[in-house]
Amino acid sequence: MRFLHPLEAGFYRAAGVDPAQGMGWQRYVLAMLALNAAGFLLLYALLRLQGVLPLNPAGLPGLSPWLAFNTAISFVTNTNWQAYSGETAMSHLSQMAGLAVQNFLSAATGIALALALTRALAAGGVQALGNFWADLVRITLYLLLPLALLLGLLLVAQGVPQTLAAGAALEGGEVLPLGPAAFQVAIKQLGTNGGGFFGVNSAHPFENPTALANLAQLWAILAIPFALTLTFGRMVGDMRQGWALFAVMMIFVVAGTAITYAAEAAGNPLHIAAGLNPADGNMEGKEVRHGVALSALWAVATTGASNGSVNAMHDSFTPLGGLVPMFLIQLGEVLPGGVGSGLYGMLVFVLLAVFIAGLMVGRTPEYLGKKIQAREVKLAMLAVLVVPVCVLGFSAVAAVLPAALASVQDAGPHGLSEILYAYSSAAGNNGSAFAGFGADTPWMNTTLGIAMLLGRYAIIVPVLAIAGSLAAKPRVAASTGSFPTHGPLFVGLLCGVILILGGLQFLPALFLGPIAEHFALMAGQTF
Repeated sequence: MRFLHPLEAGFYRAAGVDPAQGMGWQRYVLAMLALNAAGFLLLYALLRLQGVLPLNPAGLPGLSPWLAFNTAISFVTNTNWQAYSGETAMSHLSQMAGLAVQNFLSAATGIALALALTRALAAGGVQALGNFWADLVRITLYLLLPLALLLGLLLVAQGVPQTLAAGAALEGGEVLPLGPAAFQVAIKQLGTNGGGFFGVNSAHPFENPTALANLAQLWAILAIPFALTLTFGRMVGDMRQGWALFAVMMIFVVAGTAITYAAEAAGNPLHIAAGLNPADGNMEGKEVRHGVALSALWAVATTGASNGSVNAMHDSFTPLGGLVPMFLIQLGEVLPGGVGSGLYGMLVFVLLAVFIAGLMVGRTPEYLGKKIQAREVKLAMLAVLVVPVCVLGFSAVAAVLPAALASVQDAGPHGLSEILYAYSSAAGNNGSAFAGFGADTPWMNTTLGIAMLLGRYAIIVPVLAIAGSLAAKPRVAASTGSFPTHGPLFVGLLCGVILILGGLQFLPALFLGPIAEHFALMAGQTF
């Protein structure tokens, strides 16, 4: 794409950036935080003022302060949690200049941070991790924009609307909302953003009208997170390392899909007792055109990949079927995780895995020729503990606070699952939800927004601190005493570390929620 080089150079000149000037980890993280803070303020102002701004054919008012706060944080952090329905709350200008722009920037930010950590592991005895502004421009210009353009054109060809019209009038005076949806759907999937143009997201026939559109969007959700593992292998000079990470991610996706499909295909025993055909499985909350299989695959892809879009309502899944997407989020959104965030999150688990392996065999832990010492392990544990502290802490308060309980639709363990899923989705920067949960309240907008902030930045800062520490260390050649990190043994160890950490942190809460609901359902009880 040499024809884009002059455009890239023009961006640098306009911004006064020297792309060849490297940044230490502190400068890199400060540049990232400055961009994200500016993006939050501009998006918040746009959402509050959309009622007096142009490109608002439906005459929609500005968002409330609480909802604008939550939404701005949501899109800046790549969470795309939506406490609103897009077609009844967002103007075309807010969708295009606000949400779509952040879909590109938040995705590019995640990839840039993953590349910075990869450079730290690939180099030795250096201080610079690259230039954040150059990384941001190149990722957006050469990766995200071309892919979004191609996918957007495919979606338009499949019938996804791309228009500035307010809607289409039907007989009887009803109006079908329309808008510039196709290209926003494209980047929402490619950037693992997930925020729907319409309220029911990819279950809406305007966002996901055909089998080919469904397949293309599933590919878009998974393509970049999986591809970045191979980019990692190429950058560190050992493709086997990348394939090992790819294998771990794929194992969890395949296993999660199989479990979810089995739970949904078995059906709801209460439905079967009422006379519904057991061969259909549990079709509650699912599109007939997608069925159980594609709904299960999408649910695992969207939660494993930190995407958050849905083509079926997770709230209507069986208890075990709904447990799997929730647990994938709670495992750290690394399977395969968001664009960039999945890779750097997985590398945090890799550092912990090699540390544990070093303890078991009595050797100093190493990864790619870099010694893993106390500083890196402490920072890795800090990054790993952020999500459970947010999820379990906020959920515990919400389970007893009347202002929070007012948002819960169902009683009993399913109600607890709604709370757990909401805070897991926010802190994990996923954005999907159990659909019965009412999130547009001051309490929920505020606490979910705080969980999104912590789930994004309280992980990013330790990760970049790890990158700075590793970059300064010399890279030594592997020896006979080095623990190999590219074979089946390491793949199994890494899977175990991810499962054990997730299980120890969340299993008690899951027993009180979806697992308790499963046994109650088997006994014929509902809530």
